[in-house]
Amino acid sequence: MLIGIDPHMPADLLDCLMRMGHGDEIVVADANFPTTSTAAHTNWGEVISLPAFSAPRAIELITTVMPLDGLSDYCALRMEIDNAPDEMGEVHRQAFGIIDTVKPEGAVVTSLERQDFYVQAKHAFAVVATSDMRPFGCFILRKGVIF
Repeated sequence: MLIGIDPHMPADLLDCLMRMGHGDEIVVADANFPTTSTAAHTNWGEVISLPAFSAPRAIELITTVMPLDGLSDYCALRMEIDNAPDEMGEVHRQAFGIIDTVKPEGAVVTSLERQDFYVQAKHAFAVVATSDMRPFGCFILRKGVIF
C-alpha cells in the first residue's frame, strides 16, 4: 500500500501515467469504444482496464496523480455527439465538472467530431477502458507539468 495513492489505482495505470511525459495523451473510453484495436496503435500497446468505473470516475482517478496541460491549445477533449456537436451529454457534464476542478487556470477543454476523435486516439500514449455504457462518453487527457 502506498500513502496518497487511491487504492483503486491499478498498478498498470500508475506505471503508464508515470512513464508519460508532458504533452502525452491518454484516452478514457466508454464501453462502446474500440479499445483493443485503438490501443494497438498507441505507445502502451494494450488496453488498461478499469472495470466498474464510469468515464468521469476514471478521469477523477487519473487526475489525482496526473496534472493536466495548461501550456497548449487544450488539456482535455471530449467525443462530440453525432449530428449535435455542441450538445453535452450527462457523461460530458460530469467529466467536465471534474476536469474543471483540477485543470490549470486558463486551460482549455474542447471537443472533436467522433471520427476525428478515433484518429487522435490512435496517437495517444495509452487507452483506458471503462464500463461506462453512455454513448460518446470518451475523452482524451493531455499530461501537463508540475510547477
